Amino acid sequence: MKILVVGGGSGGHITPAVAVVREVLEKRPRTKIEFWTDKKYYKNVVKITTEIGVHWGEEDKLGSKKNPYIKVRKVSAGKFHRYSGLTLENYFADGAKTLRDVTFGNLFGFFGFFGGLFQSFFRLVSKANRPDVIFLKGGFVGLPVGIIAKLFKIPYVIHESDAVAGLANRILMKRARVVAMGMPFDKGIAGRENWVWVGIPIAAEYKKTSASSQKQLKRSAGFNPEKPLVMITGGSQGAEHINLATREILPEILKFSSVGLVAGRKHYEDMVDLKKYEEWDKAKLQSNFRLWNFSPTMQELLGAADVVVSRAGATTIAELAVLSKPVILVPYEKLPGDHQSRNAERLERLGAVMVVPDSEMMEKPEKLLEAIKTLIRSPKKREELASNLHVEAKTDAAERLADILIEVGVE
Repeated sequence: MKILVVGGGSGGHITPAVAVVREVLEKRPRTKIEFWTDKKYYKNVVKITTEIGVHWGEEDKLGSKKNPYIKVRKVSAGKFHRYSGLTLENYFADGAKTLRDVTFGNLFGFFGFFGGLFQSFFRLVSKANRPDVIFLKGGFVGLPVGIIAKLFKIPYVIHESDAVAGLANRILMKRARVVAMGMPFDKGIAGRENWVWVGIPIAAEYKKTSASSQKQLKRSAGFNPEKPLVMITGGSQGAEHINLATREILPEILKFSSVGLVAGRKHYEDMVDLKKYEEWDKAKLQSNFRLWNFSPTMQELLGAADVVVSRAGATTIAELAVLSKPVILVPYEKLPGDHQSRNAERLERLGAVMVVPDSEMMEKPEKLLEAIKTLIRSPKKREELASNLHVEAKTDAAERLADILIEVGVE
């Protein structure tokens, strides 16, 4: 069997796709996996997949359980920049930077999209090169591939992580063999038999953290295991607004808690001045603050936390649910469909998270500070939130998606 996996554009599309690949190879070790991703995430995908298989290039090679074969290829893709709720004034408020990003970004996105169509066409035009099934992990990288898959009648499976489907998935859903959902959609799906709620696949390293292992993880990160720890993260690229708010309130948080800030690869250099709070002596942390750009072992940093502050991306939420952590979500309302707010609002209604919208935090960073104080000072509230969020965890999501791909692939 041969499966084509397509994902990119963000780490939230890569990690679930890789988790599914792992499960497929556990169940069918001789499966050939081809992974298409965008230029930005190509090296990252190569690195991750090298850990679970050997990249192949010769058509006659087959894998074994010990030595599966995976091929990673770049595919052109075009992201269309769209923001929710922006007025004309917003486009010019930052010296027209937003307007330039949208105008030129969408121009490049247009050419990237058509480049992806041509690449996909010529790679799949030969029947010998076609996979048995394609797994499209949402996002703009999968749109041109899905359109060509429809043209050649190659069955494909879509996974949508968020409560609101993205534009690419909305275009492709009608012809998908299966639409797998990360969480229940806002609108009903009555009569759509090929829609199934499976949850969001996450890496196997994410597991519920016991009290004893949490203390050990704090020690490993350099923190005092007896002191509460707040971990603040905006994802692999970081979140500028969360970083800026943290800079404002950090001195106050440090009065009652240790703090770890994952500033993100994109914004780390802008936050290096916070290193003044990070004091070391003979390779031992003497202060109660640490700054990272990103960590390959995020599950350990998050596992060490007593409170996590995060954006409201679906994959991050799924990881935190498995870890069973009390979480303060800071959804960014300007994203297409305002999907982060929808994700956060649903969980807030269930009593599973606290929410501080990005706009409110930027207007008054003290709102984030008060939310952190509330949780640090109330172990009972932390336990309640963590327990309610953990109920949302679907630890078998990767396995279920692997079963769906195998079933569709052998039809």
